[in-house]
Amino acid sequence: MTYAIDPELLPWLDMLPAVTLTDHESLLAARAAMTELGDVLPNYEPVHPVDVRDTTVPGPSDAPEVPVRVYAPANRTGAVPGLLYIHGGGFVLGDLDMFHAALLRLVDELGIVIVSVDYRLAPEHPFPAPVEDCYAALQWVEAKAAELGIDPARLGVAGESAGGGLSAAVALLARDRGGPALSFQYLGIPELDDRLDTPSMRAYTDTPLWNRPNAVFSWTSYLGADPGDVSPYAAPARATDLAGLPPAFVTTCQFDPLRDEGIQYAQRLAHAGVPTELRHYPGTFHGSGMVENAGISRRMFADEVDALRRGLRI
Repeated sequence: MTYAIDPELLPWLDMLPAVTLTDHESLLAARAAMTELGDVLPNYEPVHPVDVRDTTVPGPSDAPEVPVRVYAPANRTGAVPGLLYIHGGGFVLGDLDMFHAALLRLVDELGIVIVSVDYRLAPEHPFPAPVEDCYAALQWVEAKAAELGIDPARLGVAGESAGGGLSAAVALLARDRGGPALSFQYLGIPELDDRLDTPSMRAYTDTPLWNRPNAVFSWTSYLGADPGDVSPYAAPARATDLAGLPPAFVTTCQFDPLRDEGIQYAQRLAHAGVPTELRHYPGTFHGSGMVENAGISRRMFADEVDALRRGLRI
């Protein structure tokens, strides 16, 4: 198909990694390509000093410790809001370096503490390992809030792509397990529905970076070839009750197979009484925000900063 992609994004299409997920060999190649992506994307030098440290936190029961990266404003006085950040990558790609520059920038702009989670990846570690790692990290953030300088009353969760789906799942787990209490959820271009049956998912078989074939591989890796009854903590779109969840900000891109499931989830959140904002960006594709210099990408980042500012009551 031909897509009316924003003209400022077009020159970057050949420079972004071609992610084609069909088998284990292609997955290993994609992981290598994502590692090399750091050489293409610009670094970020904070205006204000930011302390960054890597550590590990207790994992789920009978599971390994979970690596996390803690970002904190060096000159903060008193407790500030906290954000658990969950990287994207279709449940099968990504690490702590994937969004490092973006998180430095958020801490610099907002003066918050961010804890980024290096959860285990599928297919080596299918559901529930990734989401349980993220939930364990959230429990650690709450338990260590005073030590981290976080105001526990202003704790949110955020992520993009699979990280957006995992963020939605963590919000469901936190509600259903009685905490930790979340004040906000940022669901960026979220991967939410394993049923692969929305109009955008059926139509977008060859879109840049992410498309239906990749989504099929992603969900099969996460759930297995014959998952049976799929848990809403794996695919939040399957949750029948969305009441009582924290306020949400949801973003979607026009030429993204995940577009419609994000829109539908935002609609259902609003219908369940959850304060919800939805931003849809024309001419964009999944992950196009990596092209930071494009006007639409600058607007997307400004909207993210504003949403976090309001959602975490900064």
